[in-house]
Amino acid sequence: MPERVLIYGGTGGVGAATARLLRTRGYGLHLVARDESRLAALAQELGAGFTTGDVTSVDVFTRATQAASDSGLAGLVYAVGTINLKPLGRLTDADFEQDFRVNALGAVKAVQAALPALKAADEPSSVVLFSTVAVAQGFASHASISMAKGAVEGLTLALAAELAPRVRVNAIAPSLMHTNLVRSLVGNETVANGIAQMHALPRLGAAEDIAALAAFLIADAPWMTGQIIGVDGGRSTLRPKG
Repeated sequence: MPERVLIYGGTGGVGAATARLLRTRGYGLHLVARDESRLAALAQELGAGFTTGDVTSVDVFTRATQAASDSGLAGLVYAVGTINLKPLGRLTDADFEQDFRVNALGAVKAVQAALPALKAADEPSSVVLFSTVAVAQGFASHASISMAKGAVEGLTLALAAELAPRVRVNAIAPSLMHTNLVRSLVGNETVANGIAQMHALPRLGAAEDIAALAAFLIADAPWMTGQIIGVDGGRSTLRPKG
């Protein structure tokens, strides 16, 4: 049986692109997402197992892990997130709680549930989490999502230290991408072009840009752990000429 990777957010842009790349590398897959029809279709395409559920559900992590592994897991990708952009005065307790629950607490629960299987793998396994360029850069109207993703970055470092050497833990911090999650922000071509020009590499990201690194961290990075890696067109560190 091929080594298996458990992917939360499996039908999302980044999750699906990562799944396709890992499948070409020979990995077995188990996908988790909310939309059963889309999930079943993608699972059939990739020859993957799947679990339908929401990461705010109390039992989805146990169900997914039990279904994904009868021995060990080579990796876990938690490609689930929110994009809730509001000025501070408009953010409610419910906003902060939902963003934290989906982005940070969900990542914790996914790793907790999978930990025995990750440790049982023949070779050291890999966990890939997701942050955002907004944590390092600082953007207006990002208080809730930046707080939640900042927690993911802290979690990445803590788990990398605690779980070494059997489990590697890294996080990817993208800038804005063309995915369904941000369709409302970049659906207007003028707005999308304006945001693209804020990057030293003047375009928005594609799911495949991020998936390439996620697949690398699962399959080809045996001496990398505890890293927060930007895939952001230079947005976090560079200012384009102009």
